Amino acid sequence: MKTLDTDISYLKGVGPKRAEMLNKELSIFTYHDLLHQFPHRYIDKTQFHKIAQLREDSGEVQLRGVLRRLTTAGEGRKKRLVGRLRDDSGMIELVWFSGVHWLEKQLEVGKEYVAYGRINSFRGKISMPHPEMEEVKPEKLKKASSFAPVYPSTEKLNTKGLDARTRRRIMAALFEKLSPADFPENLPAYIIKKFRFPSRYDALRQIHFPKNEQELQAARNRLKFEELFFLQLRLLQIRRRRDAIKGFPFEQVGDTFMRFYNEKLPFELTGAQKRVLKEIRRDLGRGVQMNRLLQGDVGSGKTIVGLMSMLIAIDNGFQACLMAPTEILAQQHYNSISEYLEGMGLQVGFLSGSVKGKKRKALLQALEAGELHILIGTHALLEPPVIFKNLGLAITDEQHRFGVAQRAKLWKKSKPFPPHVLVMTATPIPRTLAMTLYGDLDVSVIDELPPGRKEIKTVHKTENNRMRVIGFMRQEIAKGRQVYVVYPLIEESEKLDLQSLQDGYEALQREFPLPDYQISVVHGRMKPADKDFEMQRFLERKTQIMVATTVIEVGVNVPNASVMVIENTERFGLSQLHQLRGRVGRGAEQSYCILMSSFKLSNESKERINTMVRTNNGFDIAEADLRLRGPGNIEGTQQSGILNFRLADLARDGRILQTAREVAARVLDDDPGLEREQHHPIRWYLEKHGRQLKGWSRIS
Repeated sequence: MKTLDTDISYLKGVGPKRAEMLNKELSIFTYHDLLHQFPHRYIDKTQFHKIAQLREDSGEVQLRGVLRRLTTAGEGRKKRLVGRLRDDSGMIELVWFSGVHWLEKQLEVGKEYVAYGRINSFRGKISMPHPEMEEVKPEKLKKASSFAPVYPSTEKLNTKGLDARTRRRIMAALFEKLSPADFPENLPAYIIKKFRFPSRYDALRQIHFPKNEQELQAARNRLKFEELFFLQLRLLQIRRRRDAIKGFPFEQVGDTFMRFYNEKLPFELTGAQKRVLKEIRRDLGRGVQMNRLLQGDVGSGKTIVGLMSMLIAIDNGFQACLMAPTEILAQQHYNSISEYLEGMGLQVGFLSGSVKGKKRKALLQALEAGELHILIGTHALLEPPVIFKNLGLAITDEQHRFGVAQRAKLWKKSKPFPPHVLVMTATPIPRTLAMTLYGDLDVSVIDELPPGRKEIKTVHKTENNRMRVIGFMRQEIAKGRQVYVVYPLIEESEKLDLQSLQDGYEALQREFPLPDYQISVVHGRMKPADKDFEMQRFLERKTQIMVATTVIEVGVNVPNASVMVIENTERFGLSQLHQLRGRVGRGAEQSYCILMSSFKLSNESKERINTMVRTNNGFDIAEADLRLRGPGNIEGTQQSGILNFRLADLARDGRILQTAREVAARVLDDDPGLEREQHHPIRWYLEKHGRQLKGWSRIS
């Protein structure tokens, strides 16, 4: 095993200077690092195109011909190397803009080369910029496998001679130094046999130098399974250890809960809400700390489930708290929960940074004395002066907006056991992502909207429909409804975005003049008090139109608002568009979401907009978002080291992930301590590499 820890500078074809470049550019330090820098594509060496048959949409092709000319053009930064490659059907121009000096020495006019690159078209003339060039040598052609690996690279590496061809040679030199003995198995023999996996050594050799598509697929399957299996194993181990953490046993569902259910509940619970409440009740009664994630689409009724969970805590003599990421959202929770509990004799408090002086002091005293049953607020709940008499249940809403360290502070506010934890999110998370990010939490899903909710009608309009959209807004306002108009906000161009919001506001003022119409404006640069004032005016129907940036994405509840107009739709992600759409459709009236965009749209933007028009289902949208953007960009998950997979792709490898989790669970059920001889390979691998397999979502 020591061979894999060898510094790459000792490898043939690398040396100290190239090693330093690989260190800096790709964090490759050892043979192990180099081995696990997998190819991101392959060139099929058996396929050649004829130059005469090339078109501007031919994409990446491989050509074989004689280099007929090689000249430099331009000066300084604009200097480029231009070559001409001829085969028996025609001629194509090759051009390089970097590494010119090095390439001039390497390439020789009159020699036959294989050129690989993407076809480019400029003014009807096709060319191949930055092709990979390899001299044709009969002995090499015989030896070459049909699939040549292409590795992730940078411009600096290419200019220093570490291009694709050199990287292939270095990797071949590495395999000359390695043998199967350098790769002890990390999976039990029975798993390898069951799934017909190649050995670890063969899988790594085949991922770099596959002879054919079958070998490549077998290697990928083995390595993807391995990656996901060890991650799931660690998450399940964490979960099982957590199941040993004692929690307050809430043994009874008492009078408070039953009175609320029978007398105060404003509507019949959906089947999904009842199912989730049963799951929570079962957890709370076990005497083990609950750690449950509650997922539900916008408007699915998570708050009422959270409230009824708090009533179970109160019935068992404990206090409960609910923490939200913004003051607006926390205030909204406080207002709705206070309204639900009116006349029940329960004390509900609100705490945020804006609650000061005598009011704050009285609230904290009541909390410590146990006179306050429920405390709702922002991260102000985490501050040291906030002392509960007996906190039994802590709920966090939109938890990805709180750091792990912040959430851990809530634990310390409860003795002798930590409080039960319920995490709520309105951001639907695809199953594969939930199993990975929240694999150590129990997950409940409310996948049903309350009866009577009308589906929001979503349409896509371009600038030439602007006056019709304005007319539709007037019609809805005439019916007594209200309208949101939302502009994008990207931090790097905040001034630009603020300007577009300002321009939009002025244009709307011309179409909706005073005194007949009132318009609110809300954006991230406003003082919280001014923002709240404008929100309140809209909530009280003093304004008919709210012009805003995405600050309204989470938590604004105005049942009378029936139209959401989203400007520059192409600049929003899918989950953000879905969150914004969820601001309407909260009352009994038909609601509408109008997606405004420019005429010119990228294929990805078109797919996003079509998805929004096609479906209102948040989980379908989350799956589409995962396919389009990848897991690293979904709602805060880029902070998670857990998603830095080398090969696995959560958008495409859901089946492998599911299998890996089931196998990991069976292994731990059968042998929790991994003590049996057949599981020693797993244990050895975890001891050696376990630190790299962190669980990000842990609340402790």
